[in-house]
Amino acid sequence: MVTAFVMIKANTGEADRLRDSVESIEGVQSAHIVAGDVDIIAKAQVETPAAVKEIAATQIQGISGIEDTQTYIAMD
Repeated sequence: MVTAFVMIKANTGEADRLRDSVESIEGVQSAHIVAGDVDIIAKAQVETPAAVKEIAATQIQGISGIEDTQTYIAMD
């Protein structure tokens, strides 16, 4: 099992809608609106690193209103 955290920058004022969209993606366990350099942090648990790429680079970045993402794969 691969655990990844996706840091998401969102358009101003759209964080609630975007969080709900991110949480509806298969493999995403949770998404939280946060204060700081990013607007949302999502946690995904999937079978392979390729599945992480599919979630972060294709599905999340494909949502209208997402400006940027950074993905971190947990090492433990």
